[in-house]
Amino acid sequence: MKISILLPYKENFSPIYPGAVSLFVRDTVKLSKYRKNITIYGNTDLKKKFNLKYFNIPLSKIRFQSKSRVYVSEFLKLEKKNPSDLIEIHNRPNYLEELVENLDHRNFVLYFHNDPLTMNGSKSISSRKYLLKNCFKILFNSNWSKKRFLEGMHDKFINSEKLGVVFQSAKKQKVNLLNKKKEITFVGKLNKSKGYDIFGPAVIRVLNKHKDWSANIIGDERRDRLFFEHKNIKNYGFINHEKVLSIYKKSSIAVVCSRWDEPFGRTSLEASSSGCAVIISDRGGLPETITNGVILKKLTIKELQKEISTLIKDNQLRLNYQKLSLRNFYLTNEFVSKIIDNYRDEKLGFNNLISTRKTNQNLRILHVTNFNERYDGRLYFNTGRRINNGFVRLGHSILEFSDRDIQRYYKNYKDFNGSKALNNKLKKTCYNFKPDLIILGHADSIKSETLGELKDDYPNLRISQWFLDPLNKNGPDYEKNKNRILDKSDFIEANFLTTSPDALNFLPKNKQNYFIPNPADPSLETLENYKKDCNMDVFFALSHGVHRGVLKTGKFDERSNFINKLISITKNVKFDLYGVNKIQPIWADHYFKTISNSKMGLNLSRGEPIKYYSSDRITQIIGNGLVTLIDDKTFYRDFFENDEMVFYRNINDLSEKIKRISLDEKMRKNIGRKGKAKYLKYFNSTLVADFILKKTLDLPLKKKYLWNKK
Repeated sequence: MKISILLPYKENFSPIYPGAVSLFVRDTVKLSKYRKNITIYGNTDLKKKFNLKYFNIPLSKIRFQSKSRVYVSEFLKLEKKNPSDLIEIHNRPNYLEELVENLDHRNFVLYFHNDPLTMNGSKSISSRKYLLKNCFKILFNSNWSKKRFLEGMHDKFINSEKLGVVFQSAKKQKVNLLNKKKEITFVGKLNKSKGYDIFGPAVIRVLNKHKDWSANIIGDERRDRLFFEHKNIKNYGFINHEKVLSIYKKSSIAVVCSRWDEPFGRTSLEASSSGCAVIISDRGGLPETITNGVILKKLTIKELQKEISTLIKDNQLRLNYQKLSLRNFYLTNEFVSKIIDNYRDEKLGFNNLISTRKTNQNLRILHVTNFNERYDGRLYFNTGRRINNGFVRLGHSILEFSDRDIQRYYKNYKDFNGSKALNNKLKKTCYNFKPDLIILGHADSIKSETLGELKDDYPNLRISQWFLDPLNKNGPDYEKNKNRILDKSDFIEANFLTTSPDALNFLPKNKQNYFIPNPADPSLETLENYKKDCNMDVFFALSHGVHRGVLKTGKFDERSNFINKLISITKNVKFDLYGVNKIQPIWADHYFKTISNSKMGLNLSRGEPIKYYSSDRITQIIGNGLVTLIDDKTFYRDFFENDEMVFYRNINDLSEKIKRISLDEKMRKNIGRKGKAKYLKYFNSTLVADFILKKTLDLPLKKKYLWNKK
């Protein structure tokens, strides 16, 4: 495993005149659990480097070329010889395009240490969209910088999982506040941008009134010529970082009064970590650098003089700020390094979403299927509802997304079938809900391109789909159903089918494919027909489509022939039939009231039998205590015994078994009771939902699933 950190060209990764980026990288890499795997790349003429794995990219004298471009090109040569799993680019968004174009299968993280809108490669909205598309993470040193990056961009980007904030960090100093001296310290470039033109006159006025106080000024500036002298001012010029920290440790007050919008502000951070009473201007990300301190209402000499004087005069107030600065300081190197490692974990897999779910942490699940709201409860008792109930029982947060209802309600003459509105709504829903998983069920109008966009926007998102319809080559709609499954295969983790994958030859080999039974649900399968006497022998119902609700004129179902022949050879048996011989199908509560009068239910699916396939009719039959009659070629003998389910070889065998059971109430009730008990114990919606989640997240199966032979 290898992580490469690419510093800005000419960043001094050295104790001699280090920049803020170098200090940040040094402090966080030193404490990273990935330290041995990290190589830092930079370019500096200084011989002394920080004691970390560092590779200096030397550049010979270059004419007529951009040194930064040559610097990136040299890094590319190194990277092609020794590829990285993760490349972290600091403060140079303009490096990314060349890296993306020349490197395959790399994961990029971009760190912003400055205002994104002032930097080449991120000034325009299109440039920032490019960064979002090609980076695994984009990390900012303050919320202010993140907001700047998002200025003018579409709402969908605002809550993107790719964007994060990693503050600068500092070592929490061991300070005895009683040993603090009467000193006021300013650190930074001695120019107007840093507010030095305000600090100088203000501190001189303060020192003239409070003659036992002094001031430290640390920094230099070759361009601005601002000189402020006083007998109690000590000008240090530029000094090394450790010396700066030692001065902060003995200073009582620190001032950071920048005029410009500082993206963060390391000086105020380090002053706070050293127990100073800190005064800052309300600019950029400066307020995010301290937990407790004074924020100037106005950035004027008079206002700054007043606030410094207040702290000098009120010893208790000053001491309180000092105590709170130390007590509440949390942006330690250890804290920030751990946050960065967590981001690395997400991509490198040590502590990512998958493993954290082992702690039974609740998931956010977006369940996309047809919940049939538009049918006024007629189709409430469906498989999508059963699986949904299972997710809820497992303790997860479920958002139901009824795709067919949304299509119908949002379609118009510009979006004739509502597909565009549906896909846009899914993206907006993910932006707001931030699901860990999307579970699709027959969501045919969700475009694969939409899933690809969501995967780009939310790198940890897992997607899987369940599918209930027949997949027999000699059955109905084979090609259509096959394509419905394959359509989304590039962007899903797993397929869950009510047909055994062993019986199918079209499933993609690079995806996980699993059988799931049609789940029963204890809240829906509430009848106990085995406990009562029933006045009908065999129940069977079919329809010409659940959404139609009624029989379609001119449509023929081959099962009608099978049923009519069965009736003709099975004398003295009462059949209760619906959807056959012009008898309209039944739904919802009417359906349950009707099956409550039957001893047996025929589980007859369209097409030739195929391994394990059954429509969801099976749950309504066996789950309510009816004897289930099922074709032997479905291989349900793999799960059930002869005293739990009745298997038939052909129509004559079926007829004989129906006649025998109709005359033996003890046998009928025993099979109904044992069948229901076993199905609800081993094929219930909670187990099926748990299996879907475990396999989607690639987690170990702690439970045994009767249908999972692997």
